[in-house]
Amino acid sequence: MTTLTTQLLRSDEVAQAAQMLQAGQLVAFPTETVYGLGANAKNGEAVAAIYAAKGRPSFNPLIVHVPSLAQAEKLAVFDDDARALADAFWPGPLSLVLPLKDGHGLSSLVTAGLDTVAIRVPAQPLARELLAQAGCPVAAPSANPSGQISPTTAAHVTAGLSGRIDAVIDGGPCTVGVESTIVATNPVRLLRPGGLPVEALEAAVGHALDHDLNPSTPSAPGQLTSHYAPNAAVVLNQLKGALMLGFGSVDGQLNLSASADLREAAANLFAMLRQMDALAKGQDKGEGEGQIHVAPIPMAGLGLAINDRLSRAAAPRSN
Repeated sequence: MTTLTTQLLRSDEVAQAAQMLQAGQLVAFPTETVYGLGANAKNGEAVAAIYAAKGRPSFNPLIVHVPSLAQAEKLAVFDDDARALADAFWPGPLSLVLPLKDGHGLSSLVTAGLDTVAIRVPAQPLARELLAQAGCPVAAPSANPSGQISPTTAAHVTAGLSGRIDAVIDGGPCTVGVESTIVATNPVRLLRPGGLPVEALEAAVGHALDHDLNPSTPSAPGQLTSHYAPNAAVVLNQLKGALMLGFGSVDGQLNLSASADLREAAANLFAMLRQMDALAKGQDKGEGEGQIHVAPIPMAGLGLAINDRLSRAAAPRSN
């Protein structure tokens, strides 16, 4: 793979970033969830470059980012449920998996050959400005090597992808800190928990959501069993350990939220996993050492998304 010079752009250099996307280059940018690795979703070569830069499996679809519902309706077919969810939660950390619209123009690599597309309107102001100036739908998975910890700062992006992408626009740390919640409609069902709590979705649709989180063939990003993984082994639901990532009253070298605030924990998750991975790398591998032990996280609200990420980080690794 050709080594690129990765530019670090300031937040006031959006116009340059937009021009780079138009030209088929790869630009990482902040959203409220995590930093995304953006490419023109209608440019097959640019989308292929995302897969190459990330080392991403070709069967794992990408999320398309657009600046408005009107732009999304040019790419996908919205039923009543989808439109209601978009009206309620866009812009925001919700991605909808919907049937492709005739004449959508998206590269088939974006959808991994499926007849649906995952699409969202992000809330982060810099992201929305970039999408509006680019004037094209932007495919943007998390800006990290595939399967590794997602980035919530520009420094995280360069640590994993410097030399593989063209630019990173620095918009500061992400406020949500975990990827978007992904929902399909007809019927409405949860494909990936994320930055929008499931309870809010269920309140909006008036009933509990069915879950389809681990299909044999992924229909949305983040459904691979081993995902979001540090190099060190991750052991969940621990009350003590040589290397401990705490939560609430269960303390450790780092604590996702000493006050047991799930929103704070979500925002800290990926950054702290990176720090714990660095600590694990420096340990002698005695019994129980070199592993990241993680305190129990409640299975409610954003805890569902946090536990989903942690369970994938802890899953057996494929060779």
